[in-house]
Amino acid sequence: MSESKPVTWLDDPAHFRRPSRREFLYTGLIGGLGLTLGDFFKLRAAQTSTPGIVAPPAVAQSLIHIFLPGGWSAQETFDPKPFAPVEYRGALGSIDTKLDGVRFSEHLKQTAKIADKITVVRSMTHGEAAHERGTHNMFTGYRPSPAIQFPSMGSVVAHELGSRNQLPPYVCVPNMPNEFAGSGYLSTAYGPFSLGGDPASQGFAVRDLNMRQGITPERFDRRRNILSTVDEHFRSLEKSDALDAMDSFYQAAYALVSAPEAREAFNLAAEPEAMRAEYGKGEAGQRMLMARRLVEAGVRFVSMTYGGWDMHAKIQDGIAKQLPPFDQAFAALIRDLDQRGLLDTTIVMVTSEFGRTPKINKDAGRDHWPRVFDVVFAGGGFKRGLVYGSSDPTGSEPDQDPLTVENMAATVYHQLGIAPEKKLIAPGNRPIDIVRTGSVVTELLA
Repeated sequence: MSESKPVTWLDDPAHFRRPSRREFLYTGLIGGLGLTLGDFFKLRAAQTSTPGIVAPPAVAQSLIHIFLPGGWSAQETFDPKPFAPVEYRGALGSIDTKLDGVRFSEHLKQTAKIADKITVVRSMTHGEAAHERGTHNMFTGYRPSPAIQFPSMGSVVAHELGSRNQLPPYVCVPNMPNEFAGSGYLSTAYGPFSLGGDPASQGFAVRDLNMRQGITPERFDRRRNILSTVDEHFRSLEKSDALDAMDSFYQAAYALVSAPEAREAFNLAAEPEAMRAEYGKGEAGQRMLMARRLVEAGVRFVSMTYGGWDMHAKIQDGIAKQLPPFDQAFAALIRDLDQRGLLDTTIVMVTSEFGRTPKINKDAGRDHWPRVFDVVFAGGGFKRGLVYGSSDPTGSEPDQDPLTVENMAATVYHQLGIAPEKKLIAPGNRPIDIVRTGSVVTELLA
């Protein structure tokens, strides 16, 4: 049976349609309750299955995807080329890590100390040199197609695994970063819940988590009963997937607004000042700390962005500004997860849409280069202290063990207990593989 699209994101032009009269009624009722949570909560209980395909046992329960938009440079981060000519290696130096013979950028001092807890892939590769197409690859596991919009990995996880502890299964920090982070051909029920603000900002508070002023618990329950009456009336008139999806939305909305434990997951102010300082008070630190709080509470997939890495000019200056805060926050996140016993069950994945050219350009920067770049993993059953694959001496091509987008996605899904070969149903009852032609890379796994 195909997945319906019951209610669209009214604030997202890419998914806009004219709402029905029934949806206006529901909007009015839920607005009176002070609930504006967004389409995320229209979660569906029914899930599709593919005959003959058995899901692998889940090693990881959650995933934090740290996306660095713009295309980060391997040469200035995790794959320096200290013996290459200066026009290839650039002006930055490199430092030793906890792994013998492995060097990172001079601006990754904290990450170098926890290199034995992470997996660095130096041979990621695809063929898309445009930002939008590269971003699509890394968020969906698919090359872009003019015929269909593929769902993000976060939306697939929400569809397959559902929610835990009355929390959204898929959250974007601070906001949905691009159109490819959405639900694609799946129902908008599986799109992300966005914070609506930056955790690093003064007075940060997540929108949509509280009842409006003047709405008492008694009034809340009374209007909930009114909504149930209206719902029962429409149920008697028609049987539809759309109505079921809206039921799920309201149930989840009520649960989140009425459950202090669920709201507390988003309360970054509850973190001790020392912990907030350990991560760093800037965007990188506070976003990663929020991501840790969310997965600890039960969110399955957190997607966060940090910085701007499209450094066509003065890359040395750009890296010196962007990388140290990432270094502090990332190392703190890995240590924190490990100390809390969460690293084994949480995948941390650092990606960007592509890498940068092997040779420094005339503006002291590097241009787009998808042929080889780096991604980083930690936890969730990935091998600790591993450098997988390599690039050639100038960082131009993969030298050993190239990692494709499809194989990366298949490996991640496998660790989450999702069979990558399972088929989802697109409009027109078209079965589409979660990952097409992807294989699990066992060498990455413990």
